[in-house]
Amino acid sequence: MPSPPPASLAGWLLAVTLAAFGLAPTAQATTADVLPVALVSDGPVVVAHRGASGYAPENTLAAVDTAAETGTEWVETDVQRTADGVLVLMHDTTLERTTDAEEVFPDRAPWNVGDFTAAEIARLDAGSWFGEEFAGEPVPTLADFADRLETHDQRLLLELKAPELYPGIEADILAELESLGWLDPRSPGERLVMQSFGAASVRTVHELAPEVKTGFLGTPEVGDIAEYAAFSDQINPRYTDLSADYVAAIQAVEGPRGEPLEVHAWTVNDGPTAVAVADLGVDGIISNYPDVIAGALKG
Repeated sequence: MPSPPPASLAGWLLAVTLAAFGLAPTAQATTADVLPVALVSDGPVVVAHRGASGYAPENTLAAVDTAAETGTEWVETDVQRTADGVLVLMHDTTLERTTDAEEVFPDRAPWNVGDFTAAEIARLDAGSWFGEEFAGEPVPTLADFADRLETHDQRLLLELKAPELYPGIEADILAELESLGWLDPRSPGERLVMQSFGAASVRTVHELAPEVKTGFLGTPEVGDIAEYAAFSDQINPRYTDLSADYVAAIQAVEGPRGEPLEVHAWTVNDGPTAVAVADLGVDGIISNYPDVIAGALKG
């Protein structure tokens, strides 16, 4: 086995470990039980993925409350638009996985979010699928979610989900956030970051509201990073796609504010993997179990 380059030791160890167990680098595998836990001093920011979704139904107010109980400041969620123009929080572009839409509206397959009004979605149970104790948990609107975050003094990483399905949603979201007092030109990224897998959508957000910090979800080629840096403050890849060299290559490029691009890795759900990813030099780690990650990073 060849010796790893020193600058990418952690990434090399992760790749070797996965290979030893017959896993592809992009598999949803972790390095638990095989990589030692190291002490981390100034570690990355921890973000609760869809709220603390390991403990409560994703993208609900219960998940926000649980994230707050774990002491997690940053919360990630996904936004889409209803048929009548209301912004609601849902990861999938259809409703059946995390609600009882099939039972309530049996003749409305394939239950696309954008085919239902806000009043119809408000009738759905978004909690029972996760556990009986969450029965009746509603699908929140963006306004509801932002209000709950404000109650807990939390911060928002907002993903525009499938923006190609909702033309003009960038302007709608920005208008809503402005009405809610969430746009603050004095401190970009202090309280809000907007991200998407759609590069065109991220660019649109930056053009409409350059004061808003933005992130591109994906793993662009190193030679293309400068292109993304024109409109994105962060490059946020899947953690299994990372190496120390790649993280350093991203951070070596200045974003639209003249500051180094940041890297936030997703979705890391165990302590040893979190430590290995932190050792790559990332700026943030997104997790369903934010307390587990924070505990591991504190050693």
